Amino acid sequence: MTTHVLSDTGTLTGRSLRHILRSPDTIITTAVTPVALMLLFVYVLGGAIDTGSGESYINYMLPGILLITIASGIAYTAYRLFLDMQGGIFERFQSMPIPRPSVLWAHVLTSLVANLASLVIVTGVALIMGFRTGASVVDWLAAAGILILFILALTWVAVIAGLSAKTVDGASAFSYPLIFLPFISSAFVPTDSMPGPVAWFADNQPVTSIVNTLRALFAQQPVGNDVWIALAWCAGLLLAAYAAATAIYRTKVS
Repeated sequence: MTTHVLSDTGTLTGRSLRHILRSPDTIITTAVTPVALMLLFVYVLGGAIDTGSGESYINYMLPGILLITIASGIAYTAYRLFLDMQGGIFERFQSMPIPRPSVLWAHVLTSLVANLASLVIVTGVALIMGFRTGASVVDWLAAAGILILFILALTWVAVIAGLSAKTVDGASAFSYPLIFLPFISSAFVPTDSMPGPVAWFADNQPVTSIVNTLRALFAQQPVGNDVWIALAWCAGLLLAAYAAATAIYRTKVS
């Protein structure tokens, strides 16, 4: 059974990846908004923002930009999943000896590959704009691991949206709050510069702990408790979204 799941997942993932290769504008479009935000904040607003960290603003803000990149990219997962649902692909797969988890995991793995490609583009632009880090290979691997976990967690949220949406616009609209969540966090300014209630929310939402962890890894500083809080948020969201998505899928295709 495990062999069938892996092989069928690989085949279906290949199908989804071919769709992306035929329209690479998906990845480019995902990277456009984060790059535009970097240009805006670094070259227009960055000089007026005091982070108190002593580092360049591009170094300070890049972790938040990476999370915005992911939040932008997962909307396409919900969009593609919705189109498959409406096009009758799932009914066709249901008549074939394909394990149910393979269909959803194919979309999730496609999202992972596409989002990692977008992250590489955004990081490359950041390097051109002056981002510098002395992070070791281990630090980069740790940062990549957290980003991958974040992608998987949000992608399963996107799966829920894609399965539940009534319209194609509704399938991708769920990502808008996720894109703006980093703006109410430590991504662009320290949270202690915010009014009390806003600072409390910023300090206790998942993006802040993830941003602080990534920033510490890039700056070769101790990550403290932020890394455990970030991992707990990502793992908890991943498990909850996976359980909800699979339950909805079973209802939809039964």
